[in-house]
Amino acid sequence: MAKDLDLDLVEVAPLANPPVVRIMDYGKYKYEEAQRAKESRRKSTNVSVKEMKYRPKIGPGDFETKTRKVAEFLGEGHKVKLTIMFRGREVFHPEQGMKILERVAEEVVSVGKVEATPRLDGRNMTMVLAPDRKPIPKKSEAGHKPADDDHTSPEDHPQGDPA
Repeated sequence: MAKDLDLDLVEVAPLANPPVVRIMDYGKYKYEEAQRAKESRRKSTNVSVKEMKYRPKIGPGDFETKTRKVAEFLGEGHKVKLTIMFRGREVFHPEQGMKILERVAEEVVSVGKVEATPRLDGRNMTMVLAPDRKPIPKKSEAGHKPADDDHTSPEDHPQGDPA
């Protein structure tokens, strides 16, 4: 019957008694199955964990740069593991590391939230931040805001125009 219809006879449930078979175009079936698998892979999100390392005696410029990068990672949808590395006697003052981690969490509160609270592991203190789903539109608004500022700045300073 399958040959008459120019189709394939495919065994669907071989362990059933009697075995269950179906008449179908097997090539078309395999193609559609591959398309469904491809679509499900496309819809799944790959969340990777990025790590940013800080020191207790970090300078303000380095702190700002690293924190800006953490916010960028969170905006892209990555989780971020923050590590405070203690050297020598610094390990006896974990409150300094805790202060730094809390400052980072405050600075990136618009794009991320604390997933794992700070904890001391030997000479390192770690905390994990997870991206917040709401801030993605805020990031695009921030991207348009400087363009608006550039547009208004020549009007604010008419003396700068050569004409």
